[in-house]
Amino acid sequence: MKWVVGILVAVVICLGVYVGSAFVSLLDLVSAVRNSDVAQVMARTDLPRVRHSLVDQVVAAYLDRLGQKRPVRPLERMAINRIGATIADDLATKLLTPENLSVLLRSGSVRNAAENISFGTMSALADQDVSNIFVVLGRITPVKPVEFALELGSAEKAGSISLHFYGAGWKLSGINLPPLVLSNLVDRLPAR
Repeated sequence: MKWVVGILVAVVICLGVYVGSAFVSLLDLVSAVRNSDVAQVMARTDLPRVRHSLVDQVVAAYLDRLGQKRPVRPLERMAINRIGATIADDLATKLLTPENLSVLLRSGSVRNAAENISFGTMSALADQDVSNIFVVLGRITPVKPVEFALELGSAEKAGSISLHFYGAGWKLSGINLPPLVLSNLVDRLPAR
């Protein structure tokens, strides 16, 4: 009986450390965004993962725009990921400069500052009330044991972010754009 209680206590402690570290990392990211500290935002971001998540969203939205609502066969998916992802990756690279990422998280404006183009807005991470852990926990959706998504609002145009466990903390690993912003991004891509 002592072993069972000891194991349960150890599991509860590990779960508390796990959730606590995620909450602290989220607080640090929000603080860096609110302070417009681009270096700290980038230190708390896994940029290749964020770029990959954006590329996946753009490619999926592009296929929807082309009317490809059927299941994509593996060979087609490979071709799309090879050819289509290079175009989407170029767009994602322009959108995810340190300054653009900081502005996106602070104000919700999805833009390409180099070409002075705005694709729309989403809810800003800086506007989120992260002081109440219970409110934050209500907006979290587990994705994997080492990744979770945080809804930035309840409206369709709100969007979300994803954080994954990396090293000794959690890093931003994805930005899930609202459908309208994705549509505006896809409109910039060639039709065929």
